[in-house]
Amino acid sequence: PPAAPNRAPAAKTEESTQQMHRIRITLTSRNVKNLEKVCADLIRGAKDKRLKVKGPVRMPTKVLKLTVRKSPCGEGTNTWDRFQMRIHKRLIDLHSPADVVKQITSISIEPGVEVEVTIVDN
Repeated sequence: PPAAPNRAPAAKTEESTQQMHRIRITLTSRNVKNLEKVCADLIRGAKDKRLKVKGPVRMPTKVLKLTVRKSPCGEGTNTWDRFQMRIHKRLIDLHSPADVVKQITSISIEPGVEVEVTIVDN
């Protein structure tokens, strides 16, 4: 009987060495198809490792607009060019140890997709 209570704390110390972190992965890109592919790959990798995953949370698209005159000298009819760049953003939240995130984020990331990993301690 006295041996059984000693085993339970030993298991708890193993869990404390693998401290769970809240990790937020922020993905930004101008190309939606590449962004969604990277999101799917990250989530698939996290679910294979049986991690708690929240997301992808689709943030509002930022539309950067620029209206410029077509004429270089300023003479002639007032004609305008309208350019815009759309920036798409996704958030993924994970609950996992820090070393596991390195394995997940080591996947091939599509060109034009920026990945930012932030660790939030509980």
